[in-house]
Amino acid sequence: MLPFSRFEARTLLKLCGPIVLAQLTQTLMYFVDTVMAGRYSATDMAAVAVASGLWFPVVMTMQGLLLALTPIVAQYYGSKQQKPVTHFTLQAMYLALALATALFILMLFVQGPIDLLQMESLLRQKTLDYLYYVSFGLFPAAGYMVLRSMFEGIGNTKASMWISFVGILVNIPANYVFIYGKLGMPALGGAGCGIATSLVFVAMFIAMLVYGWCSRTTAPYRRLPDSLALHFRDIWQIVCIGTPIAFSIFFEVTLFACIPLAIVHLGPIAVAGHQVAQNYSGIVFMLPLSLGMAATIRVGHLVGQQQLLELKKAISTAVVLAMSMSVCIALFTFTFRGSIAALYSSDTDVMTLAGSLLILACFYQLSDAVQVVSACALRGMKVTKPVFFITFIAY
Repeated sequence: MLPFSRFEARTLLKLCGPIVLAQLTQTLMYFVDTVMAGRYSATDMAAVAVASGLWFPVVMTMQGLLLALTPIVAQYYGSKQQKPVTHFTLQAMYLALALATALFILMLFVQGPIDLLQMESLLRQKTLDYLYYVSFGLFPAAGYMVLRSMFEGIGNTKASMWISFVGILVNIPANYVFIYGKLGMPALGGAGCGIATSLVFVAMFIAMLVYGWCSRTTAPYRRLPDSLALHFRDIWQIVCIGTPIAFSIFFEVTLFACIPLAIVHLGPIAVAGHQVAQNYSGIVFMLPLSLGMAATIRVGHLVGQQQLLELKKAISTAVVLAMSMSVCIALFTFTFRGSIAALYSSDTDVMTLAGSLLILACFYQLSDAVQVVSACALRGMKVTKPVFFITFIAY
């Protein structure tokens, strides 16, 4: 039987709580975009869906690479070294700027893959407009991701929670203004969501800077590093740790994005039923994922402190919590599968199919929770390559 520590459980759950709220709030933003664009027209909702399918893997891949900063900072924080924290944060900022620039240039040529989808002209134009507007958000998004990773590395997970609330408060009125053409702005429909998303990232980046300047937890790090120069060896360390994470996320996101394309020939009922099960599974997956992110922070701290015994307790406790969480999610899903399906659709056929698929979703909750927590624990020790190969083979 795996050893379980109540102290480690409390520590992990304390770190996990704000992360859960931050993750769910970010998921809510995409939901709001879809609903508000759908109220404008079905074409605009479709444009947001298609554009998000291309935009989301790009952003998640960039975030995966920059997530390498969290275990690096966590280990230095655990060993009570302050200067390396600010140094690596600055180097991560340089890397983030380079990534955002490269992806921005890449987005300028997105018309090629869009043309391969052979969409109707209006839908194609709205999709391209959304991607053009949202591409400007890459730069503040990259900066926000670096600061979030740094804050989480020092154990401050509340920052991302509060900043995500700022994001949703900006997202809704910005969508309203640019989708429907208020306050003298043109009515852009779904493309307006692209402007709103860029403004959200700007607001979140600025709010994160303000929070960092005012928070007591970041006081020891509010000083410039000894050198502002590029250190390619340290940037390369971030890249080496982050690249497997980025590709692992890319494989997963791309796989789930491609499933609707693979079953589209089965008809709209099959696609809609699958969408219900996939969306619900994505929401509940935020719980073990957030626990895994908390495990990354805790493991990083204990590695820095060189407390091997506590490290083993923390990892086994995280796995036990993940297993318990997955059983609760599976039981809830099985018991209320009909009600869950009814939240998404009133179509009887869609509800029936979705209910059946949700039963299947119950079976992989345990393995899914254990794998994500284990992978995140390894990430806290800067071990990312094995997870990359496992993910590549599995997906």
